[in-house]
Amino acid sequence: MSSTAYARVAEQISSPRELEARALLTAAGKLKDIQANWDPRNASLKPALLFNRKLWQIFVAAALEDDCPHPRDLRQNIANIGVFVFSRTMETELDPSPDKLDALIDINLNIAAGLGTDASLRL
Repeated sequence: MSSTAYARVAEQISSPRELEARALLTAAGKLKDIQANWDPRNASLKPALLFNRKLWQIFVAAALEDDCPHPRDLRQNIANIGVFVFSRTMETELDPSPDKLDALIDINLNIAAGLGTDASLRL
């Protein structure tokens, strides 16, 4: 009972960086599961790609905001990664193959790790 209460409080006080890392890890986990059980007709593929694309749309939109506090070069890097994610997602939707998911998974895992989050958030 107390562990459940602790988990709820911890979730409420997560930093934005932790929330971003969790979202990236969730997206990577969905893609990794699909890749491990590959079937190009898998009904979960498109929703997983959509989840990841929407996540990256949020990151890119935030980076492009005039009041974004990050340095210009970091903002540009986020936008460039986003463009790659959007392109790879479209390629994967048009011609599904498990190897095309590697880059999307790796990007999300590396960015999550770079956010310096707790090791317990890993896949």
